[in-house]
Amino acid sequence: MSQLFQPLKLRELTLKNRVIVSPMCQYSAVEGVVQDWHTVHLGQMAQSSAGMLILEATAVEDAGRITHGCLGLYNDAQEARLSELVALLRDINPRISLPICIQLGHAGRKASSHKPWETGMQIPLNEGGWVAKAPSAIEHHEGELSPEALTVDEMAALKESFVSSVERSQRAGIDAIELHCAHGYLMHQFLSPVANQRSDEYGGSLENRMRYPLEVFRAMRAVWPADKPMGVRISASDWDASSSWDIQESSRFSQLLEEAGCDWIDVSSAGVSRNQKIDIGPGYQVHFAHAVKSVVDIPVMAVGMITEPEQAEGIVAEGKADMVAIARSFMYNPRWVWHAAAKLGATVDAPVQYWRSSPAEAGRVFGDAPIGQR
Repeated sequence: MSQLFQPLKLRELTLKNRVIVSPMCQYSAVEGVVQDWHTVHLGQMAQSSAGMLILEATAVEDAGRITHGCLGLYNDAQEARLSELVALLRDINPRISLPICIQLGHAGRKASSHKPWETGMQIPLNEGGWVAKAPSAIEHHEGELSPEALTVDEMAALKESFVSSVERSQRAGIDAIELHCAHGYLMHQFLSPVANQRSDEYGGSLENRMRYPLEVFRAMRAVWPADKPMGVRISASDWDASSSWDIQESSRFSQLLEEAGCDWIDVSSAGVSRNQKIDIGPGYQVHFAHAVKSVVDIPVMAVGMITEPEQAEGIVAEGKADMVAIARSFMYNPRWVWHAAAKLGATVDAPVQYWRSSPAEAGRVFGDAPIGQR
């Protein structure tokens, strides 16, 4: 019996399998508002038969967007359009009942950037850019305009922005939330000494560097319904020998998140240091997930070049992680889960309109497909 296709319960939310559609930034919003592209893109993902769909990184304030094309959830127009999209994703195929999660975050010093296909570099102020905010006034790339260091009062106000976005997520019908503490964005910047060189209670020691992300998470958890899950994506390592933010510090952070009511840890890596040296290969981050799993009692999600069904099955079956999150492979093949089920002898729920699509040699992939035809 495939372990990848076993259900998993997160509070009162039950995932039908352990395959997660990872957040994929599309850089296609207008003023933070969902567009037709998102409907088409996420419509495919919502019919993937995965265990859960995580929407792309969504900013909690205007200045927290990575690019002008990033989604936001900090005003009524954004909330209204997101609510419409969530309702559409549910209504288009209610029998799949795919849980929808949103990843909330803030770009910090990586804000005010061009879209990746437009160089991805920082946008100058005279070309529509804005001054980024960060733990410390340290630029991400040499030669960029330095961010302004957040004051304690600004941090308190920003925490309330996260809380407001959580409340908007609830009204929009979202099932779960993931706080983005990875990839060199604001929460990761607080955690890493590469970007955090503060001299107050939010900088220096590991305890101090973890303080603000934990405060934000606790504030978010406090207003999110008790029956709905909330997880966190972390960068387990800076891949920089000069940085202390590594798997040991990440493991301690994960333990404190668990104590604060976190329901899963999504383990990625890198993104904060321009000197990072990453050893990339298939499943190159799975060992980080395995290490975190050894010190917490909540589910752990593995990510990073997980492309083959047998590979994903092995990660879960061997106890290295409880879930696998996939992004690029879903863009290449939105039916990845169907193919995995065929290979692993499992069944999935799928749109009845596609019941004849299963190849004969794959057997009964769709759990309750209709039989017969006119």
